[in-house]
Amino acid sequence: MPATQSTRGRKHICYRLLHAEKRSECGTAALRDGHQWTRGRSAMKAVVVGGGIAGLAAAIGLRSAGIEVEVLERRAEPAAEGAGISLFGNGFTALDAIGAGDAVRTICASHPPPGQAGIRRPDGTWLSRTGPAVAERMRIVHRAELLDALRNCLPNGAIRWSFDVRELVEDDTHVVVRSTCGESVDADLVVAADGIGSRIRGSWPHDPGTEYVGYSAWRGISRRPVDIGGAGGETWGNGLRFGYAPLRDGRVYWFAVATMQPAPVSDLQLQKTLTLLEKWHDPIGRILRATSPQAIFWLPIHALRQTAPTFARGRVALLGDAAHAMTPDLGQGANQAFEDAATLATLLARAVDVSDLTDALERYDSLRRPRTATVASRARRIGALAHPRMPWLTPLRDLLMRAVPDSLVDRQALALQSWRPPK
Repeated sequence: MPATQSTRGRKHICYRLLHAEKRSECGTAALRDGHQWTRGRSAMKAVVVGGGIAGLAAAIGLRSAGIEVEVLERRAEPAAEGAGISLFGNGFTALDAIGAGDAVRTICASHPPPGQAGIRRPDGTWLSRTGPAVAERMRIVHRAELLDALRNCLPNGAIRWSFDVRELVEDDTHVVVRSTCGESVDADLVVAADGIGSRIRGSWPHDPGTEYVGYSAWRGISRRPVDIGGAGGETWGNGLRFGYAPLRDGRVYWFAVATMQPAPVSDLQLQKTLTLLEKWHDPIGRILRATSPQAIFWLPIHALRQTAPTFARGRVALLGDAAHAMTPDLGQGANQAFEDAATLATLLARAVDVSDLTDALERYDSLRRPRTATVASRARRIGALAHPRMPWLTPLRDLLMRAVPDSLVDRQALALQSWRPPK
């Protein structure tokens, strides 16, 4: 909503939002450099809206910068469901920067990744192979375990559950966050990590909004360990692809992505898809047969239509999917959120007091918006390649992929993962 002037001349901005245990010490000293944010005699306070992966990482990072943090989550309790999350070298670099890397490594598979990885055709023919330098940097973790690991990096009481944010009211000195139940919290900084459908981003001018990208995914985890034969990755067919990777206990996380309309699918459509996939190369059929039908979840894929015009406005910063929701085709969603958190924490750790907040947020925007726009664009291109609009393009795609040197693909992947926090 537009800014209005009070009778005292102070700027007020109201963002009215529509629709309305065990603990570790990770993250507490990773970025702190012998000083504490100050606001008069009290520490600076930040509020993180959203208690998902991005919000928890943001909170850990801000605490590592010496900032008092409270996470506001509209759920009443932690969610237990979820599938797999891909973590890459850049994600671990960011986690290490905020002091959470070791905590996350404890939930990763101890065994090495598959000896062979890449993209295959349904008959098992390799279209491209991923080199060991790339494969060894990738890990798959269960979403629920990742959330638990991140929550354990925060002190007890850092998360306020059942707090559904209704509006933000900002002036020159602070932000008031109000809930739908009438509660309010004061803060110097608000980090909006409220996901792809971010109400906070939606209240800003020129919100790009989201769109369905033309394909949806089924995701599952086998109910028992499956021998995947030392190979992993994805298999691309005609308007359908399948990917899988091992979890630390030997079970297998998998996904099937199909070109389709965004309307909810029927059990019959799922069964037809699974029947088709069982005809593909081993071990796809064995993975599917080891998965309970009740443990398969369908998700239509959405992303931002375009890059948001800014990641920071006043005393509010967007982070994670709220800032740059992208397609999952590069597996970079969580990793980019970790980069966001590490960047914001690094910049704020250098500041001396609240007067430096504006400069830090402007720098955050200038660093993160171009980076995430590039990653999101690459993810879209991969999705378009995997799901040609015309069936006759599929054989041409396969020929093209086999013609591209694997070393070139590896160099591009390693370049993407070579991110470092700002100096």
